[in-house]
Amino acid sequence: MMMCPQVLGEGVRTKRVFCDVMIGRDPASGILITLPPHNGPVTLSFDLHNRHTYSEELVKTNKGYSRYTATIGVLTLDNTLISRAIVQNEFRTQADLVDRISGGSGAAGVKAVAPTGSETVSIAIPEEAMQVSILGEKLSVIRVDGVDSFNASGRPMAIISNVMVEYRPVPARAPARTPARRPAPRK
Repeated sequence: MMMCPQVLGEGVRTKRVFCDVMIGRDPASGILITLPPHNGPVTLSFDLHNRHTYSEELVKTNKGYSRYTATIGVLTLDNTLISRAIVQNEFRTQADLVDRISGGSGAAGVKAVAPTGSETVSIAIPEEAMQVSILGEKLSVIRVDGVDSFNASGRPMAIISNVMVEYRPVPARAPARTPARRPAPRK
């Protein structure tokens, strides 16, 4: 149902799968969500997080502050924008992380990159859509040492998790009735 081109990994505490959202302009290169056959509109929901590279050293020296604003778009495959979503939060300490991601090479076995902030996004998808793409648009980061803005294609800029689709299934067809067989006449 969901094709994530860049899986970040599984959360240590939540056991959720976290998927990187890449900046891009081509819907085919985004996170693709194939919708099941449905009647009426579909509701797509997910949690949107900012993407933080955690440094214990920066936190200890009070230089770990970052304020993130990430903007993403949900599009049809013909590049029609359905909706945008934004997640904004501040990072100061490890307590601001949503989870740590398993599979890192450090002593704790967690990756340096982790989700921070959480915005639950719920979007009504038009009935005719059978597949949608989630792509990053832009990222703004304010740190102690300056401000950065990113909008170049191919850069991971946010994270999603907890993807769900609510829909009304197409009713099952009743099996075709076959005429009853009549017994052959007796001779």
